Amino acid sequence: MSASPIAVVKNLWGGELPEFESLDAVNELIGVLVNGLWNSLTRHQRRSEPFRLVRPTVQESRVGLAGLALIRRQELDGFVEGLFNGAEVLDLPQKASASLDILGEMRALFAGIHEVASDAAKPAESSEIATTMKHLREMTRIADTEINRVVLDCTRARRQLMGTVGTAKPTRH
Repeated sequence: MSASPIAVVKNLWGGELPEFESLDAVNELIGVLVNGLWNSLTRHQRRSEPFRLVRPTVQESRVGLAGLALIRRQELDGFVEGLFNGAEVLDLPQKASASLDILGEMRALFAGIHEVASDAAKPAESSEIATTMKHLREMTRIADTEINRVVLDCTRARRQLMGTVGTAKPTRH
């Protein structure tokens, strides 16, 4: 339920921080990754500032479709990897666990769309591509909602564990 920003940053380099040429280089890394990225991510723990997946501009083509599906799959992979932070199993609140299941299903759909769209040998009409792009946009909105549900439910459970609210009912995921 808790994570250290420095520990997470260390994981980017296999568990150890890299060697730095100067104290300014250390401060720059901390400024960008910890103060910038980490602190900006914590604001999403409030319902009033929900997290949103990136909204890149992509062409309505096979290549654009494959690229967007890949981005979405990678975003969900990154979210889950960051949530688990190297753990094999987490005790998650019930709503967070259910949302994580939905995100897992969506991740599989994004991976499947990427695989099909990347195969130039498979026929695809422009109308089919347009329809699938529309579905991807809707899936993006759903993924946003489910990610926020995980974040808010875990935040609520963490506060409860810290004694600021009531009691949490975690489920194993």
